[in-house]
Amino acid sequence: MCHDVLNQFVYETAFDRNIGWTTEGEQQALRRKRVAIAGMGGVGGVHLLTLARTGIGAFSIADMDRFDLPNMNRQVGAMMSTIGEPKVDVLARMARDINPELRINCFPAGVQAETIDGFLEDADLFVDGLDFFALDIRRKIFARCAELGIPAITAAPIGMGTGYLIFRPGGMSFERYFGLAGQNDREQYLRFLLGVAPRGLARAYLVDPSRVDLARQRGPSTAASCQLCAGVVAAEAIKILLGRGRVRWAPFHQHFDAYRGQLAVSWLPFGAAGPIQSVKRAIARRVYGAMALRAPAVPPSPPSDAIEAILSLARWTPSGDNAQPWRFRRCVADLVTIDIAIDRSNVYEYRDGEPTLLSAGMLLESIRLAASLWRRRIAWTHEFQTGAGGSPIHRITVRFTPDDAVSADPLASVLTTRSVDRRAYRLRRLSVQEKQRLADCLDSDLVMSWHETWRDRLRLSRLGAAATDIRLRMRETFAIHNAVVDWRAGPSKTGIPAAALGLPWPTLKLMRWAARDWRRMNWLNRLGGAATAMVQMDIAPGLQSAGFFSVRFAVPDTPHTVDAILRAGERLQRLWLTADRMGLAMHPALATIAFAHYGSVRAPFTADTRLRPKATALAKGVETAIGPVRDLIFIARIGEPYRHMVRARSVRRDLAELLEGKVVDPA
Repeated sequence: MCHDVLNQFVYETAFDRNIGWTTEGEQQALRRKRVAIAGMGGVGGVHLLTLARTGIGAFSIADMDRFDLPNMNRQVGAMMSTIGEPKVDVLARMARDINPELRINCFPAGVQAETIDGFLEDADLFVDGLDFFALDIRRKIFARCAELGIPAITAAPIGMGTGYLIFRPGGMSFERYFGLAGQNDREQYLRFLLGVAPRGLARAYLVDPSRVDLARQRGPSTAASCQLCAGVVAAEAIKILLGRGRVRWAPFHQHFDAYRGQLAVSWLPFGAAGPIQSVKRAIARRVYGAMALRAPAVPPSPPSDAIEAILSLARWTPSGDNAQPWRFRRCVADLVTIDIAIDRSNVYEYRDGEPTLLSAGMLLESIRLAASLWRRRIAWTHEFQTGAGGSPIHRITVRFTPDDAVSADPLASVLTTRSVDRRAYRLRRLSVQEKQRLADCLDSDLVMSWHETWRDRLRLSRLGAAATDIRLRMRETFAIHNAVVDWRAGPSKTGIPAAALGLPWPTLKLMRWAARDWRRMNWLNRLGGAATAMVQMDIAPGLQSAGFFSVRFAVPDTPHTVDAILRAGERLQRLWLTADRMGLAMHPALATIAFAHYGSVRAPFTADTRLRPKATALAKGVETAIGPVRDLIFIARIGEPYRHMVRARSVRRDLAELLEGKVVDPA
């Protein structure tokens, strides 16, 4: 078979479309060249295939690793059919499938200090495809290239771009540029990162800094950046190998970021380790040090099976104040029990914990969607249990059943991206088709109403502001807010990041100061702090949106039973995910319902009797604007966001924290 393939292959025909950008003579010159590539992973593998398609005739390739599932997002050789195979073997096979004439020297043990010379033998160019953190062997290879007179390129995949440097024999060396000698590992990583990305273009769209931890050798990557690395390296390789075109040798540095559509060219005469860059290094130590504090000390273990994978995806369900009030217990025969705890001391848990039960219903819909990815359908049952201290626990038992008729639900793809967006939205009204698509997510026992005129938006915004006024003046909610608001930078696993509250930084600073003592908060409220928060958190964003919608039971006076609320939660989660998939943002207003409920039933929800008339007035306002409070399930602001990226958001606890005990038989 191989003989037949060789008979069919004609080099000149295979690479004829290169002619025009190269001459026929230059194409034959490339055929005689050898490129050494260390690393066959994210960038190294695509380097090899891209350079093979330029018509280069010989390669030396090295990698000691095998393909695994975490390689799938970016490595060109990573496929389900290649998991467990040596990367060198897979990439050599793929390259020979492009050009059967290729002369490839494989180094399946990677490049070791004693094999550097053999790896670089007859090489006309060295291309760095090593892992970011493999600095020791990288330094040795670059040093030997300088001694042997071999040009060398390093292109780092950064965000959705690439930062790259080209080192010329006799010019500024790799070691001089980066200044790694004598530095500890963490400082070396920092200097290498700043050296390949001195402008830090990708920092502007890093949405989860907790995923960057230089000390523990962890960082995110994308296929886009790997492909861009291969593109720029191929262009520079052609210039170097053919001796034509301008090459910006180090200390020139180039960084192209496709996400920002920006090219930065830097000239660092003293290298990245020079005194000019010392200020950047000092700032970067603080920035990346803060990121490391947000990163988990131990990365989450991958799911052990399909059920854990389903639960890991479903845990991204929204819950009030990001409380995540559920704990999972694995059972035999594809059963999972979920215990839902309701904090009855929390004033926001109106109607015997309805907000938590709505979230539990959303969790069930998330489980159903995630299970569809593994071709499983689910069925659930609910019962009451008695927890520690006699407190009631809602226990839900979920049964997973394999079913080849189940297809992947597209809404599963937005489970992890859906988030509360408290910012202002565009004023564009939703179309009739968009509103119908959202309404179709609900069952016939629920009805959706729209409040989108300027007058409606003002009225609903004022109702939200009235609820904010009550909760900021209540001593009972002071401790709740202190426990929930996370003042640290970045995402929060157990609360709401302060930066996600939608407030300008002067207000946030005042809030942080007042949050230390109730007397400060009380004084600030009397001074107008509550009124300021009402305008900034409710009035302004409420007016700056497409409108509000409310969801209620279709039949008046429908009992708010546990099953009815759970099923309403399922539908609301589907609605929310559909909105996210449509590019829309949402901000629920459950505090409005909570205090309107207390006002409608005249419940003594606070020791401050001055606030109870405010709740009564709020209830009357809700009934005038929307209808009877007793039938109301959900209120939310909705619209098209100006920016879809939410930098500060609530994330979720690791699955290991939500899983309790071992697999048990529920009987």
